[in-house]
Amino acid sequence: MGRRLGLGAAAVALALPVAGCGGAGGDPADTTLRLWVMEGTSPEAGPWFEELRAVFRERTGAGLEYQLVPWDQAHDKLTTAAAGDALPDVSEIGTTWVPEFAAAAIVADVTEEVAATGLDGDLLAGVREAGTLDGRLHGMPWYAGVRALYYRADVFAEHGLEPPATWDELVAVGKELREQEPEMIPYPVPGASEHSFYPYLWGAGGEVAVVESGGWRSALNSPEAIEGIGWFTGLATEHGLSVAAADTWTEADTLQSFRDGRAAMVLNGSWAVGNLLREDASWADRLGVVPVPGQEGGISPSFAGGSLVSVIEGTDHPELAWSLVELMTTGEFADRWTRDSGFFPARQSLLAGYAASDDPHVAPFARQLADAGKHLPVSERFGEVQAEQVVQRMLLSVLSGDRDVEAAAAEATEAMDRILRD
Repeated sequence: MGRRLGLGAAAVALALPVAGCGGAGGDPADTTLRLWVMEGTSPEAGPWFEELRAVFRERTGAGLEYQLVPWDQAHDKLTTAAAGDALPDVSEIGTTWVPEFAAAAIVADVTEEVAATGLDGDLLAGVREAGTLDGRLHGMPWYAGVRALYYRADVFAEHGLEPPATWDELVAVGKELREQEPEMIPYPVPGASEHSFYPYLWGAGGEVAVVESGGWRSALNSPEAIEGIGWFTGLATEHGLSVAAADTWTEADTLQSFRDGRAAMVLNGSWAVGNLLREDASWADRLGVVPVPGQEGGISPSFAGGSLVSVIEGTDHPELAWSLVELMTTGEFADRWTRDSGFFPARQSLLAGYAASDDPHVAPFARQLADAGKHLPVSERFGEVQAEQVVQRMLLSVLSGDRDVEAAAAEATEAMDRILRD
């Protein structure tokens, strides 16, 4: 492959030890690569990895060790490993981590390798852009997921209701549900879930942050952002479609409320549908999905999350590492991973097939991702913004009545700018 140190590599090269198993060069049969992948993404991960190991050995002669790492531990595990001579050769990297890890020269520049696959022009734009820093790609886009609007199709049908197609319709149907189903929460507003909020920020024309004078700054205090914050929190504070308990709920909490029959509508991801259907086959008739309604129609943007598979900078076996990345992210292994996990392949041509599907639990997510998937600021410091829960604290302060929308947005803007500019 030839190693190409990325931004800041010269400054950190002495601090980052060489990763990988075995010595450089030599017989591939004496080499074993180490791979880290996030735990819980696919329920069929075990058989998939065992077959991957066998095919990788057959094609390259090298061995493969894999480790499943919980998502909530993976970021810190990677940064700790970078300082402790314990990095793997290849790792799955969440899209929002790439700028940070590329700037720190933890993940290698694979721009030319990706281009050589012939798939470069077919990669899903949101995932590709999230994996790009200073015009260089630092991983092969693997899969993508997006959130759309879940609704109780059986309850809607019972009361002759249609799923909302605009923001006003969402409020109207929510109020009708409140009257017809007083024991249900029409639309819980989770104050601890940034991703549940972003469609309404973006749908109002706002942004989380923008580039100005060569650097990122918060845009949460723009008039458009203020409108989006006010509308989202107003579903609870003005329209009464939520409950006070939801002020501190996470996305997982809203999904649980939907699963338990307490919520009529929630925002959640394509990856959760399969779990619902496996738990209870009756969800096939009870679950409805539509893209997130646009303010006046169309689709509000939703965060297009996902992962890339990256060669770790400094591996003793860069060519073998890239061979593993390519095997995982193209062809049958990539297709099986997305089918089993409920995520989508990070390729435009394949996504188009899902969008044209007649599966009512698949096509809406694919349309959402293809037509209105959006990524977060590609800044190496945005992970710190998320770690400090700047957006969540803003939402909670409004929902709890501690701040009005303008004051909460100003406070969040100051906190975000401190992180992005320091």
